[in-house]
Amino acid sequence: MADTSSFLTPWSNFYVMAGSSAAALTGLMFVVITLVGAEERSTRNRDGISTFSTPTVVHFCAALFVAAALSAPWRSPGQAAVPVGIAGILGICYLLRVTYLTRRITVYTPDVEDWVWYTVLPLVAYGTLAGCAIALAFVPADTLFVVAGSVLLLIFIGIRNAWDVVTFLAIGGPRGGPG
Repeated sequence: MADTSSFLTPWSNFYVMAGSSAAALTGLMFVVITLVGAEERSTRNRDGISTFSTPTVVHFCAALFVAAALSAPWRSPGQAAVPVGIAGILGICYLLRVTYLTRRITVYTPDVEDWVWYTVLPLVAYGTLAGCAIALAFVPADTLFVVAGSVLLLIFIGIRNAWDVVTFLAIGGPRGGPG
């Protein structure tokens, strides 16, 4: 069987950049949560972390996973579709959990903007990845643009949501004032 991995070669720089960015942002998220929440760790409700901070890290890690998977030397587009599909399906399942947690949170009432950025847009990104798993086998050249858009969407969702979490924590959360 001839090596047909050349369908991913033009994308190598994109996925190296996207994967590196996602990895760096994941690390920064750990640092920020550690620094901002260190002094009040015992007084904060953990539901907010599970609902808002952890999904941000998951989105960065999903982008990193897809970038790493598509940097591998696959022999066919169908083989490359498997990790993309896994990321999409697991992302959808995880978002169902996040939606459940968001509905039951008591320390904060999510507004429309929260629902859009923490559930709807990630669902679009993960659903698109799941759909791309099928499309990669048939039209890989066009589908790789859609996969790239989904990876970027996850990174930008993560950036926006990280900023949202950091500013929320910096002003003191639901109490309305720092410290």
